[in-house]
Amino acid sequence: MYVLVIMLPTYDLDKIKFATDEATLKKAIDLYECKKVIDFKDTGYTYTATVIGTSPYRFFVSNKHFDEGNCECYLGQNNTLCKHIVAVAIYAVLKGKPLKTEDKEVVYVPRCSGRLGELSKQELESVKKSISEAVKYIKPYSGPSRIWFSYQDSLSEGCNRLSAVVSKLPVSDETTNMLVKLLLRLDKKLTYGGVDDSDGIVGGFIEQTVEVLQEFARLKPSCTKIFRLLKNKETCFGWEEPLLKLRKNLSSN
Repeated sequence: MYVLVIMLPTYDLDKIKFATDEATLKKAIDLYECKKVIDFKDTGYTYTATVIGTSPYRFFVSNKHFDEGNCECYLGQNNTLCKHIVAVAIYAVLKGKPLKTEDKEVVYVPRCSGRLGELSKQELESVKKSISEAVKYIKPYSGPSRIWFSYQDSLSEGCNRLSAVVSKLPVSDETTNMLVKLLLRLDKKLTYGGVDDSDGIVGGFIEQTVEVLQEFARLKPSCTKIFRLLKNKETCFGWEEPLLKLRKNLSSN
């Protein structure tokens, strides 16, 4: 007699959102919301289903890693994460329940919230925790060349998670201090921490966050006093220069 073991996925919706490229995620969400995922089954170790696309595709996805599975579509047969696998992974997490508006929103580029304000003590701790969790994905590269693409995916996921955190922050001296220290932390990883940013994923995030800090300074000029933390710092590509120049110009006025 066999006993079926029901296993909940070890991943959640955030994992799927932050680790999937924007185009694939949007297509997967559309498939899920249009109820194109049918015949979903939990085998205890994998999830199987049929997704109705240009033709019905049968496949399975792991309950441990949402991007590990097999699909009959062209991309799936070429070991590329496809919208069908992502749609079923979403189904595995939500069990057919509707997606909330915030569930479908993913920030791939950090933006300034445009909102002045302070974080409560509880909010501050939550933000610090989220940053620490995101930075874990930005790790040193070591290993064979076959893991190169998965390594770059890890860097992207880390920066996507950080982008979501940055974009929700209110503009204040406290959050400016937090972002400046985050950039210095990432710079250290690039310079001495063994992070291989050949594709410019982390460097791009740093540059985009510098633009956010410039907007912070426009909205709340006192934020520029925090930029003194960058004085006499030798960064990996001089990203601090616009911030120091802004501080100097505002101080002389």
